[in-house]
Amino acid sequence: MDIHFEETSVRYEGRTALEPLNVRLTERRIGVIGLNGSGKTTFARLINGLVKPSSGKVSVNGFDTVKESEAVRTEAGFIFQNPQNQIILPILKEDIALGLKRKKLSAAEIETAVAAVLTRFGIPHLADRRTHELSGGELQLSAFASVLVTQPKILILDEPTNQLDLLNRNLVERTMAGMDENLIVITHDLALVENFDRVLLFSKGRLIGDGTPDAVITQYRSLAGA
Repeated sequence: MDIHFEETSVRYEGRTALEPLNVRLTERRIGVIGLNGSGKTTFARLINGLVKPSSGKVSVNGFDTVKESEAVRTEAGFIFQNPQNQIILPILKEDIALGLKRKKLSAAEIETAVAAVLTRFGIPHLADRRTHELSGGELQLSAFASVLVTQPKILILDEPTNQLDLLNRNLVERTMAGMDENLIVITHDLALVENFDRVLLFSKGRLIGDGTPDAVITQYRSLAGA
């Protein structure tokens, strides 16, 4: 993984969401933490082009997120905070297949890929289920499957344990621990990233902490008065 921010800033209607940023990400597992409104989600959405820089640039594995947006989205998949907003078709296997159709695969190839990714996440029994009937943990695993069926090298997760009970939170954590993809995880769940390679801390649109989990989480607790 090689993600490079070069003097990257984001402004919305005169408000600065992210101050000019220079940082390079190469570690396999990176956590992103900060108070609400700190800029961490804007930062993460820049990586796969969901947000465009107001100035500067972002490159992902050599691809510019503005000029080569289609290539970037094959490199980096994004799982939203509320997976029910991401899974749009009523039957799970149909939703997972949707991401493969633009690759011009045959029906047999799509069926095989969908079955493989459902098996990978231990949910082949959900293939024909209606997505609105899935539990919180099942929805999160389904979101993993729907994004990873296209085989991105990087997975960005926005609050993957948000609103999950302890059982499903632990299920998601175990699933993430067993994944081979590079992970960038935005979270308030500090235990989720305490064994990561690197943690970034944002505050008021600025990157103010960057280092080992222990050091940066301690800095965050001090910032938050905890």
